[in-house]
Amino acid sequence: MQWTNLRSLVAAAAVLVCLGAASAQATEVQVTIDNFTFSPVEVKVKVGDTVTWTNHDDIPHTAVSAGKFRSKTMDTDDKFSFTFTSAGDYKYFCSLHPHMTGMIKVE
Repeated sequence: MQWTNLRSLVAAAAVLVCLGAASAQATEVQVTIDNFTFSPVEVKVKVGDTVTWTNHDDIPHTAVSAGKFRSKTMDTDDKFSFTFTSAGDYKYFCSLHPHMTGMIKVE
């Protein structure tokens, strides 16, 4: 009788772990580049989330955070993705147009 209770307890714990893992799933956040701006300018994400930048301008842009990430030059409709593995504030800019800036806040 006790062995059956132990197996039931282990099965219930496994279900709870699976449910917790499903709710902690990473997400993908979109940032668009249009009219020489990043939109949204500031994004809040969690560790493990991915941000994808898409260039909708007719000219090339980049997304660069010094020492953290650097995209290739993105032509129209090109994309760049980065997965954040550490909490912190990530200021970034376009290396071709340094007045274009944004912020990713990772919790």
